Amino acid sequence: MKKISYIENIEEWKRGFLFYHEVRVRFSETDMFGHLNNTIPFTYFEDARIEYFKCKGFMQEWVDPKHQSIPVVADLQCDFLKQVYFDEVIKVYVKVQSVGRSSVDIHYMGVNDKGDICFTGRGTIVQISKQTGKGLALSDEMKLQLQPDVLC
Repeated sequence: MKKISYIENIEEWKRGFLFYHEVRVRFSETDMFGHLNNTIPFTYFEDARIEYFKCKGFMQEWVDPKHQSIPVVADLQCDFLKQVYFDEVIKVYVKVQSVGRSSVDIHYMGVNDKGDICFTGRGTIVQISKQTGKGLALSDEMKLQLQPDVLC
């Protein structure tokens, strides 16, 4: 397997995932070569991340018009390891790698039904103020909920 900059030990890294969201590859998500278009894993990351944040109880607050903060994606990357094809079922795993003052580094892993890792990813999500657009500190409660070993 190729070296991925944000993964030091792949086996140890894999063990840290507890949450996943399943997706089935739609025909419209494939390209003219018959495999998953290279932009689609980012959509899968978003779907899985939203489900993860719902599980943690954060989305309900963030989508409330009265709430003062929203999450934004500061950066996002994907590394492709194996081709994915139409109608495959992929488990998109999500975990928090680290928590900062107002940000969370999230890692992703897409696994097919054979157990092969097809793609990995990482990204930084920042909680910002709706009014100022600047980073807004995560509450202590949120930081506790975001600890890697805390289940939903």
